[in-house]
Amino acid sequence: MKHYSLDEWMKYVKNEVDDDTREMFEDHLYSCDQCLDLYLLAVEEAEDDLPVMGDELNFTDMVMSKVQNQSQAIIIPFPEQKKLEKKKTVHKTAIFHYAVAAAMTLLLMTTGVFQSLTQYAEGVKSTNFQEKKNSVTEGLVDKTFAWMDSLESNNKEEGK
Repeated sequence: MKHYSLDEWMKYVKNEVDDDTREMFEDHLYSCDQCLDLYLLAVEEAEDDLPVMGDELNFTDMVMSKVQNQSQAIIIPFPEQKKLEKKKTVHKTAIFHYAVAAAMTLLLMTTGVFQSLTQYAEGVKSTNFQEKKNSVTEGLVDKTFAWMDSLESNNKEEGK
């Protein structure tokens, strides 16, 4: 990783670099603490040459008044605002969505889709319940006994 010198950071602080170099410096500051320390040192040294903000409260009030003036200039006149409200189509209203949902529900109920779904769900539930009746422990015990029985039968055959 390339590090920049204090002189290079001074040029950056004094805005004596082109836009591409400025972007490279800013990206580098995100990943290098050593250069960030040099940058802060350059800002401290060039502090007297930087513009003074003045009183922070006055600055904030000035910015807020400009924002308020611009927001008042953007207000739409009353007749044009009515036209914008009229452009709202029927399919974007909540009542339209409720009517479509009710119609689809009635259609599905009359065709028996819900009834077949509930029967299918009950069938799945009952098969799962029967499968879960045998626990893992019972299966292991059954396999162990079967293994022991096969060993016992093998021993009897060898003994004959």
